[in-house]
Amino acid sequence: MKNINASIITIGDELLIGQVIDTNSAWIAQQLNRAGIAVTKRIAVGDDADEIWKVLESENQHADVVLITGGLGPTSDDITKQLLCKYFDGKMIVDKGALENVKFLFEKIYHKPISEVNLKQAEVPDVCEVIQNKRGSAPGMVFQKNGTIFISMPGVPYEMQGIMEDVIPMLEKRFELPVINHRTILTAGIGESALAEMIKDFEAQLPSEIKLAYLPNYGMVRLRLTTSGFEKVNTEKVINEQFEQLKELVKNYIVTDKDQTMQEVLGNILSKNKKTISTAESCTGGAIASLITSVPGSSAYYQGSIVSYSYEIKESLLNVKKETLEKYGAVSEETVKEMLSGLLNQMKTDFGIAVSGIMGPDGGTAEKPVGTVWVAVGNKEKQFVQKLKQRFERKKNIEVTSVMALNIVRKFILEEDKI
Repeated sequence: MKNINASIITIGDELLIGQVIDTNSAWIAQQLNRAGIAVTKRIAVGDDADEIWKVLESENQHADVVLITGGLGPTSDDITKQLLCKYFDGKMIVDKGALENVKFLFEKIYHKPISEVNLKQAEVPDVCEVIQNKRGSAPGMVFQKNGTIFISMPGVPYEMQGIMEDVIPMLEKRFELPVINHRTILTAGIGESALAEMIKDFEAQLPSEIKLAYLPNYGMVRLRLTTSGFEKVNTEKVINEQFEQLKELVKNYIVTDKDQTMQEVLGNILSKNKKTISTAESCTGGAIASLITSVPGSSAYYQGSIVSYSYEIKESLLNVKKETLEKYGAVSEETVKEMLSGLLNQMKTDFGIAVSGIMGPDGGTAEKPVGTVWVAVGNKEKQFVQKLKQRFERKKNIEVTSVMALNIVRKFILEEDKI
């Protein structure tokens, strides 16, 4: 028995010029990993036949599975299908199932006439196995060459994900796959280098089959242990033992011992204890609300937000005193405390978050440089205020502040309610 490795190839000029962000690779890698297939390479290539051919040849040399997305559309710049036909020495034919699917889409769903260009979506190389696209017109295609399986899918994420529902079971039937186990801790309040120093002895004694990864982001660090094996019970036993040791070493900095985001952790606490929260945002412009509501079921505990970007809105909707703004400014401890009080009065929630700051690139002063942020969290009985000093560009400052604000209120809730 051997580990099965995969390569992911994403095709399209739009990926290389940054016009479109490649989310397909990350999603595909997650699905493969859960199935026990390790992704060893991710490659982006433009709409260039010679370059695509080179990549196919290269990955055919070492990969067991190659997953390809993009270039299957009906327009002239979509060259993947014709190139795959040539690469696998086939000829184009009309697939009956794909043709029926295209006709159904245009006649019953889109209510549009079918053009010759659209009908070409039903053409596939005669040397492939077809996977029908239940969410679009371009079918998936499966090829084999020199023992390597190649799977071509549309680049549209929604369509690709639908085809992957059939791809994973197919791969599980074709290969004997190992169990890949991950255990993840999310830490906050300590940097990557300090963590590494803290657990260096633990890392040095890890069994060779277990890998430790440091994943810093948003002022926090994920620690991930990974191992794989064909004996599920033994594999889980070994990694669980090491994971418990790691948790004990970093217990003072743990946010969660599951692979969760900060907003999921906060949402679980609120939902479990039937508590509610709302937000008053100035410098983050609704980013905190966006994080909270990205979690399914957040309506059970999230009431809403007041995005108070101007002095006028702070005064009229959050009841921040005009004198406070004139004396201390919007970016101040005094202002965020009044924003929080006004929020809790308006929203009637158990907890609240209020933020105000200077995200840049302009607007800073000697007393309040760019990156200065005040965060207030609390309930009707008690408030906690913290000053943050961000050091990034505007977008990153907003992102980091939003996650840190969620962590500040998470700690407040746990301390106050002893949850």
